[in-house]
Amino acid sequence: MQINFYKYQGTGNDFVMIDNRDNSFPKNNTKLIEFLCDRRFGIGGDGLILLENHEKYDFTMVYYNSDGSTSTMCGNGGRCLVAFAKQLGVIENEAHFEASDGYHYAKFENNLIALQMIDVTEVKHFNSHEYVYTGSPHHVQFVDDLVHFDVKNEGARLRYSDLYDASGCNINFVEQIEADTFSVRTYERGVEDETLSCGTGATAVGIAMYATNKTTSNQININVLGGKLTISFDVENNSYKNVFLTGPAEMVFAGSLEV
Repeated sequence: MQINFYKYQGTGNDFVMIDNRDNSFPKNNTKLIEFLCDRRFGIGGDGLILLENHEKYDFTMVYYNSDGSTSTMCGNGGRCLVAFAKQLGVIENEAHFEASDGYHYAKFENNLIALQMIDVTEVKHFNSHEYVYTGSPHHVQFVDDLVHFDVKNEGARLRYSDLYDASGCNINFVEQIEADTFSVRTYERGVEDETLSCGTGATAVGIAMYATNKTTSNQININVLGGKLTISFDVENNSYKNVFLTGPAEMVFAGSLEV
């Protein structure tokens, strides 16, 4: 079987992209997905994303973790898929699509892609952290000296702790840089390691920082290891609406693979 693929990255969060509008990709073959995401034996990526037809919207987003498991929403992956859809000619400058957490809208702005995320109705506060669901579950925790923090080991400890059920949680460690700017490092479940960026995590951090009065801005700059993202939202009755994740998304290379 020959698989034609495209490799995309958004602030260092990288994905194997496949046009599956003909439904030819063997979606139940988790070993194949894991192989394609393998950085030594396959193509390499934090996840694999299929672009499929949708009866109402422009396309459907089907996302898999690098371990082959199906996953919840991926913000950077969504932005990359919008760029991929434009390359394929499926869309022009706007997109309407369905992902695991429902409907999404996206638009191109000054060579960046602004992706509308789901509304957030609750930020749960705990002694040492906040919990925010932004299409994926996120633990948000302030730390000192983020540059030298052991994200992989501490992230894994919290992800597998009794704070969360067997499905786990993504773990975000945060340090404030300016009044509206924060640096974030994220341990992602499914990847089971730190990634260079996490879009739903950046979104969760932006909302959590506003909810805990760390900032009064509703347009928040997030520095990740792979670049910069911007989170914006409107606040209505303690809910967060018109939530947008904005940042770059670029094709790295394309090819084909016999499997």
